[in-house]
Amino acid sequence: MATPVKIETVIAANRFGLGARPGDLKSINEDPKSWLLEQLSGPPRLSHVFSVLDNSADILVELEKARELRRQEKKQNENKSRSPKSYGSTVRHYYMQQTTARYVSATSTDYPFHERLVHFWSNHFAISADKQPIPALAGSFENEAIRPNISGKFSDLLLAAEKHPAMLLYLDNQRSVGPGSKLARKAGKRQPDRKIGLNENLAREILELHTLGVDGGYSQADVTSFARALTGWSVGGGKGRKQAGVPGRFHFRKDIHEPGSVEILGKYYTEKDMAQAEGILTDLAIHPSTARHIASKLARHFVADEPPVSLIDTLTRTFIKSGGDLKSLYTALVQAEEAWQGVFGKYKTPEDFVISTFRAFEYVPQNVRTTFAALEMMGQAPYQPGSPAGWPDTAEQWGGADSLYKRIEWSNGIARKVGKRSDPLELAEFVLGPALGQYSRSSIARAESLDQGLTLLLVSPEFQRR
Repeated sequence: MATPVKIETVIAANRFGLGARPGDLKSINEDPKSWLLEQLSGPPRLSHVFSVLDNSADILVELEKARELRRQEKKQNENKSRSPKSYGSTVRHYYMQQTTARYVSATSTDYPFHERLVHFWSNHFAISADKQPIPALAGSFENEAIRPNISGKFSDLLLAAEKHPAMLLYLDNQRSVGPGSKLARKAGKRQPDRKIGLNENLAREILELHTLGVDGGYSQADVTSFARALTGWSVGGGKGRKQAGVPGRFHFRKDIHEPGSVEILGKYYTEKDMAQAEGILTDLAIHPSTARHIASKLARHFVADEPPVSLIDTLTRTFIKSGGDLKSLYTALVQAEEAWQGVFGKYKTPEDFVISTFRAFEYVPQNVRTTFAALEMMGQAPYQPGSPAGWPDTAEQWGGADSLYKRIEWSNGIARKVGKRSDPLELAEFVLGPALGQYSRSSIARAESLDQGLTLLLVSPEFQRR
């Protein structure tokens, strides 16, 4: 006699993971917590779909070639109506290629908890693909800075994210020049009226979003001081006098770095050059406010929009005690009783909904246009949160009648397209098990067709939540 599926198994697959596939609940039913924790062991699990992708440096070099070609074509065709397409086509190529790999991995992975953590951290260190050249780099940022570092120290993840060319370009740090730097002094002599100064974008977002949090106790003076320390953090390449470093890779440009010590959160940093900002980041990574900020975001993402304070406290203590060891933090989350109370604590974002639907249907989208169209219609276009704050993580942002109508409309279409061979009630048992309520069960059973039954499953309250 088969062992009944436990409710904890459903929570593991659908809340901590990306949605159950047929057979998943049965395979993880013996020990759901161990199934989750095993995904944190061993080396980073990089799906083969990522191995064929170009790295960020090569992409940036290719984009510069396309940009130069565009400049030449514009010059040659300045009196014609045709506009050059090479640069835009190159950007779209990389964007679609990386987006395809992301969702192939998410829908097919055997390590969905690991993959969800990748998505969580990618959203925490959000770069939005609605600003050039970020569409061509958003996926490579996730693969190069986030994926290799999600199970190590938070300090390593933080440094990798802030040093990545995509982050520097997104927040314009390559434009930030220390007012007392070598370059600024030279420019001041040549052009006294020219204003060259700091760009505080990266410093502000690191303090407000990536580490301490908006209520983390920093001041505007701390932002300015940090921005001074971050001057020089740039990307290699350029032409003429601006040429330096390996094109497309992180490069420290000493001639635009602001010299001297800085004070942040009451501590003076006297290190020189690149080591100054690295020292600041290392301290921010283990600050108690950072611990609280990260603990709150994890608890909100995995448990409830208003997570129990006791859980946040537990995760905060774990973060501080372990020195920001992320594996210890995830283990504390999985072992916490609060994480397993209540089956449907979170309303699915459009991305959660689409991925879990494809996993339920065992459908791996090789053509990302199907996925992209669905996510764009529901308001969560891939890699485009619109700001460094990332996508919202509460039901308030994703609920509403219009949003539900779009989900129903999409469910009806995808059920006809890829769900024809599935028995709706049997599939509901496979992916929701004992979490499927009697009302939804009856509605699915009374459906007039397989397509209607599958649609009713997808829009049921149980499937819409995790």
